Amino acid sequence: MIAALLAVWMTGAAEAPPVAGNEAMPMKLWYEKPARRWTEALPIGNGRIGAMVFGGFGHERVQVNEDSLWTGEPQDADNPESLEALPEVRRLQLEGRMVEAEQLTARKMVCKGVGSHRGDGADHAYGSYQTLGDIWFEFPGVSGEAAAYRRELDLDTAIVAVEYEAGGARCRREVFSSAPDQVIVMRFTADKPGGVAFTVRLNRDERSGSTPWKNDSGIEAPDFGADGPRWAAVAEGGDTLAMSGHVWGDRGMAFTALLRVVHEGGVLRAVEDGIELEGADAATVLLAAATDYRGENPETTSKRQLDLAAAKSYAELRAAHVADYQALYRRVSLDLGDSGASGLPTDARLRALRRGGEDPHLAALFFQFGRYLLISSSRPGSLPANLQGLWCDHFHAPWNADYHNNINDQMNYWPAEVANLAECHEPFLKLIASWREPGRKTARVHYGARGWVAHTIGNVWGFTSPGEDPSWGQFHAAGAWLCRHLWEHYEFSGDRAFLEWAYPIMKESAEFYVDFLIEESKHGWLVTSPSNSPENAYRMADGQVARVCMGPSMDMQIIHDLYTNCARASEILGVDEEFRARLLRDRARLAPPQIGRHGQLQEWLEDYDEPEPGHRHMSHLYALHPGEEITVRGTPELARAARVTLERRLAHGGGHTGWSRAWIINFFARLEDGDRAHENVVALLGKSTMPNLFDDHPPFQIDGNFGATAGIAEMLIQSHGGEMHLLPALPKAWPSGRVTGLRARGGFEVDIAWAEGKVAHAEVRASLDGRCRVRGMGEPRVFRDGKEVACDRAEEDVCDFPVIAGKKYKLGQ
Repeated sequence: MIAALLAVWMTGAAEAPPVAGNEAMPMKLWYEKPARRWTEALPIGNGRIGAMVFGGFGHERVQVNEDSLWTGEPQDADNPESLEALPEVRRLQLEGRMVEAEQLTARKMVCKGVGSHRGDGADHAYGSYQTLGDIWFEFPGVSGEAAAYRRELDLDTAIVAVEYEAGGARCRREVFSSAPDQVIVMRFTADKPGGVAFTVRLNRDERSGSTPWKNDSGIEAPDFGADGPRWAAVAEGGDTLAMSGHVWGDRGMAFTALLRVVHEGGVLRAVEDGIELEGADAATVLLAAATDYRGENPETTSKRQLDLAAAKSYAELRAAHVADYQALYRRVSLDLGDSGASGLPTDARLRALRRGGEDPHLAALFFQFGRYLLISSSRPGSLPANLQGLWCDHFHAPWNADYHNNINDQMNYWPAEVANLAECHEPFLKLIASWREPGRKTARVHYGARGWVAHTIGNVWGFTSPGEDPSWGQFHAAGAWLCRHLWEHYEFSGDRAFLEWAYPIMKESAEFYVDFLIEESKHGWLVTSPSNSPENAYRMADGQVARVCMGPSMDMQIIHDLYTNCARASEILGVDEEFRARLLRDRARLAPPQIGRHGQLQEWLEDYDEPEPGHRHMSHLYALHPGEEITVRGTPELARAARVTLERRLAHGGGHTGWSRAWIINFFARLEDGDRAHENVVALLGKSTMPNLFDDHPPFQIDGNFGATAGIAEMLIQSHGGEMHLLPALPKAWPSGRVTGLRARGGFEVDIAWAEGKVAHAEVRASLDGRCRVRGMGEPRVFRDGKEVACDRAEEDVCDFPVIAGKKYKLGQ
């Protein structure tokens, strides 16, 4: 089979066909019933405005979000007592008195005030992300069960469609969130003249959403009582509903939502708190929304956007939306084959997988769903994806749906570069830059240090202080971890102008650690103090348990990463030679990765036991992923220790949250163990995935979706360590397949086709001049413009060849 493919491909007579399956196989989530609960509804979004579509036929709920709708306000949470207590905390830690140090840290070094209020900050200055409200439809004459019902989300068009038969007509609706027009668009049609009729209402009330820490809201509107919902839209001009107000006890952020019905035929009239349409042939319902977070008048902004969209036909709105979305989505395709299960509804496929069924196409669908979610929740000009991406039906969101910087928001953006969505990375990179200024003050007030720092939690108001409990909130390596995203964006693009913008942010983060690190007494290593290994505890030899510590492995690995990347950026830009030399000297003195008595990678400076050996965080494996200090070939002993750590975590129940399981996929991919990576893809789908493919923490948290997409990409291509490795962790379950459009560090875009578990051929497209080092193809021949390119084969299974920007390179055996 491989030989037949290559015979055609090498001649240049035609592009090689897909090795397996049918690339036209639909990438759709679909169901045979309406969503009853929020976690069954289907998400749409344009980066700024999102919605969850339930797909009802007698009645419908469309729950809406606007990315900036937060309670709270900017605050000064930096605590001057922290700096006063810092020398004593360090003295206690250097003497091994960790519990006393933790107690003092808790009293003196946390933020001022209540902080995030333990993840429920909606009524406090920290704030919470909130739902904008709900659109409710009632369809007259539709009761009981609808016939021939189908509800779907087409990942290729980013359109939710609902079809059913009722009242002698075939009814269809399409719903999408348009980035070009900045509105949600809902289209209603029927195959019978005059067959479109509904009453629509728009309101906002806490009783409509899920209760705190749950995802339990449904398609049914609650009983609002005689007083009605807290915010209810009023009719304006007969075709428009307007809702506006302020969150946070009416003293917070202002918001506006405007809904307009554009009908074709029939009669439209305003009714009590709604609009009624009868006897129409078709109708388009538009929703525009805004807040004053961006300094604009939300009513003026929403009205302008609504008027512009209403002046266009539905066909124009739809075509612009699809073209804009597909320009991003269609950059990457993935075919892993099909077991026949793709013909089943999505919820049935999940049930079949849990019973032990095989469904490689579901893994490909899950991969592309993650890309869809990133496109839908993070666009230039929007805020970054938060803990729930863009979608939240709460007034008190779990963990405030904020930015958790001890893995969660970083995981959200792991797929951005490799999955060819670099533009979607931009909001996160700009948020990181925005925390630099408040982070400077936090560094100075809390630690007497230069540079800037961020901790475990962050919000849209620039919160960079430690959290209210040091056992989890004292994670000051967050800022350094965030800087990895700046470097990654450069590594994939080679964009020097971007690096010139990003380098000062990285440099100031490094300056903080130059000032903050201290020398521990046993080895003379440079370490952090005080700190924690995110959310985990350790047990000392005397039986005492503590969380605040000195020099945890994750801190050391992240700072090693930051110093390495910052020094490299300095060298590329030709600046700060003395500072670069200081970073490299200090890097050599950082506490190194250590192997403990179980053969595991130590999580702490000492080889402590863990009260919870199956803990969800695996922070001390940062150097394996997303870092690159530990590699299979470069540091084999440490790689083996990392595997022992993974096995011990899993043996004790680790990976029990969605995002934790997603991280495990990436770890095994970096260990080049495709079967174990695949085992965890299946476990994530089987144990931590909701009916609409949302990740289940529980409750819903979107990081696991993005982490899984990144993990599947890591199974197919890796490009750290100065080389591009094709199919580094291909499982036996995917023997044949094809992927197109993945990106690799060094400015490459790559297509790979494989059969019988081996690469059949690949195409590499270069955007920069330089060299390309490829592993995983044995001794391939390389062609550019039909002519063979000389290849350096100094190492087995590696091909190294020169590349020219703008050229394509075909690789085959």
